[in-house]
Amino acid sequence: MARYRPLASKLRYASAMKSNRRIPIWVYIRTMRGVRPRPLRSWRRSRLQL
Repeated sequence: MARYRPLASKLRYASAMKSNRRIPIWVYIRTMRGVRPRPLRSWRRSRLQL
């Protein structure tokens, strides 16, 4: 990440990176597949609107 970037935008990028993960397997098991998988965002194909 760039060195001279505002802290607020760095935090938004970091939260977007953390949220771009698969749902854990134990959540599927515990909810009996009540939670649907969401598609992962590709860093190359889509841009964040930050």
